[in-house]
Amino acid sequence: MTMSQQRLAEAFVELAGGAPGDPVDPSALLAALAARGSELLGARACAVLGEPSESGEAQVYASETAARDLALGVHQEDEGPGAYCRETGRPVPRTDLENPVVRLRWPHYVPRALALGYTHVAARPLRGRERTVGALVLLGSPEEPVTDEGLAIGQSLADIVATALLREDELRRSHTLAGQLQHALTSRLVIEQAKGILAASRALTMDEAFALLRGYARSHQRKLAGVARDVVEGRLDP
Repeated sequence: MTMSQQRLAEAFVELAGGAPGDPVDPSALLAALAARGSELLGARACAVLGEPSESGEAQVYASETAARDLALGVHQEDEGPGAYCRETGRPVPRTDLENPVVRLRWPHYVPRALALGYTHVAARPLRGRERTVGALVLLGSPEEPVTDEGLAIGQSLADIVATALLREDELRRSHTLAGQLQHALTSRLVIEQAKGILAASRALTMDEAFALLRGYARSHQRKLAGVARDVVEGRLDP
């Protein structure tokens, strides 16, 4: 295995997010993609755009400060190859930034990119089967151009990161759902226990005991499960 092959293999392992079951740090993974992309893909710079945060804050990672500043500078305008690629899930081919048509398409992005010495760009989506979670942007100059080989490898790296991010998102949602279901089951059990206690102590039917619990909860603006727990633990005799 040559050195370049070794580095590429190491990148695939790192960007896969670790062993199955290990927690994934999305920020660290996106930052690693930007760093590995710059190291392996041959372009002058590499930037990675993740999904905006809930507050709308841009999630941008880059191999050099200029590339990050470029992406952040046009975040509010929501333009440029990265924003388009992330929103549509479609790749952006190698694009000449000195083309007048491109300047019309991205009026804020193009002059800023050219001023920083970038002459052409391309973007590849971080895509899953159902969702795109970001974009990998390669920025080139005459001395360090974006190549077809770099784009092909870049898409492979982006796919691996997207898979890791989506896997982590599915795990997080599963854990949240499991917690909600457990809470609902526990609440139901407590309510049934409280109904049984009231039915036995007051010679009520189970329906009458439930009506008593519910009426107390409504009149005191409390949650039914909390009232039931107080009954079970002997703190309340409604």
